[in-house]
Amino acid sequence: MSKNKVATFGGGCFWCTEGAFQQLKGVSTVVSGYAGGHVSEPTYEQVCTGTTGHAEVVQISYDENLISYRELLEVLFAIHDPTQLNRQGNDIGTQYRSVIFYHDEEQHAAASAIIAEITADQLFEQPLVTEVVPLNNWYPAELHHENYFARNPEQPYCAAVIAPKLAKFRATFAAKLKD
Repeated sequence: MSKNKVATFGGGCFWCTEGAFQQLKGVSTVVSGYAGGHVSEPTYEQVCTGTTGHAEVVQISYDENLISYRELLEVLFAIHDPTQLNRQGNDIGTQYRSVIFYHDEEQHAAASAIIAEITADQLFEQPLVTEVVPLNNWYPAELHHENYFARNPEQPYCAAVIAPKLAKFRATFAAKLKD
């Protein structure tokens, strides 16, 4: 029997993170959206101003019997730079922050534990800046953002930024990919 759960992560541009998590065994849906801000039903344009307090996030529905929350966290830390404050590469602003929005205390504990392990093992040269905060709100992004990379692989940002990131992701997590 499947045991469906939900995780919400911000790791820079949601087009990049969506493209990776969609490929994992056990993940049923990945929806781009906005979380953590103070404006109800924000638009992409509003979030891009950096004044709404929202982060670009993905909300992942997954079968806990096929992939664990811990494994999702491992992917998150592999596909973005959790040491860059309020940015990922050339994407700059609080909306691109590294953040884990936990849904319950179990997720909170798992996120805190992996951050402690990464820090103790000094996996990154710089300190982690990833926020771990409760999910208080989440809004789906506009429909044209869904499956963006899959629908627009030739778009310059997709070809230059997302495609190489996903190629590295596929090589690193080959055993966890859908057939």
